[in-house]
Order: sequence, then structure tokens, then C-alpha cells
Amino acid sequence: MKSNSMCFDIATRDRVAFIQSCWHRDIVDRLRDSFLDEFAKLDGRQVDVFEVPGAFEIPLKAQFLANSGKYAAVVAAGLVVDGGIYRHEFVASAVIDGLMKTQLASHTPIFSAVLTPHDFISDGQPEFFAEHFTGKGIESAQACALTLAEYSREQIALVG
Repeated sequence: MKSNSMCFDIATRDRVAFIQSCWHRDIVDRLRDSFLDEFAKLDGRQVDVFEVPGAFEIPLKAQFLANSGKYAAVVAAGLVVDGGIYRHEFVASAVIDGLMKTQLASHTPIFSAVLTPHDFISDGQPEFFAEHFTGKGIESAQACALTLAEYSREQIALVG
């Protein structure tokens, strides 16, 4: 019963939150821009953009926004780079774990576009990932719009 009321509640929210980390902004901005462009074609909800310093700060911001009750979904975008030390693995794991826990606790869909490439610092890799992030922004928008459309269909089925 709770899942039905959850679908109804999410389907009526008219905003989506987009959180991005500022590390490697030139690359993450491409994901944000392609997300915004694609999502606008697929869904009429307003997207509110939020920035945090790095990927590690994304889950707390996502928790705050998901628990606000204002957002139908939260999208997280960031780049966690292996700079030659092991720290990136801990950061990437903490971010994904935090996002999943927030999604399950808040009952708000959260989409992760926080990526951790195996090789970022070799020749040509930053350019490759700049292009790759453009595609991931489009994919994230499509996944978000599709999920929200499904909640809307479930709402119509429940009401109708």
C-alpha cells in the first residue's frame, strides 16, 4: 500500500534536482548540459541545479533534497579520478553507497552519473571522458524521464 501512495506522491512533484560536483567542472558541465537539454525534450518538470565541492559531498545534498518532498527525482553527477593513490576507490564507494541508502530511505528515485574511470590521466583520456560524459548526460535524462513516466502511469492506473 505504501508503494502505491509513494508513486502518487512522486508523480505529482513538478521538480527534479540535479547535483553536480565541481571537481573537473569542464567535464561534469558537459554531462549537466546534455542532461538538461535531453530532459527538457522528454519531461516538463523544472530542473533545479545544485553544486557541491566534490563527489564526496553529493550524498548529503541528495539526502537533504530527497527528504524535502519537493523533488520527483534526484540526479547526481561527478567524476572521481584515480590520481595514482587508492583514495578514489573509497570516495566512489562512499558516494554510491550513500546515494543508494538515501534512495531507499526517502523513497525518491536517485540516478547516479558519478563515474570513476580506470584511466583518466593517460594521453587523450580527458578528451575521451569529456565526450563520454555528454552521452551519460543524455542517458541519465532518458532514465529519469522514463522512471517518472512509469510513476505517472501507475498513478493514473490507481486513480482511474
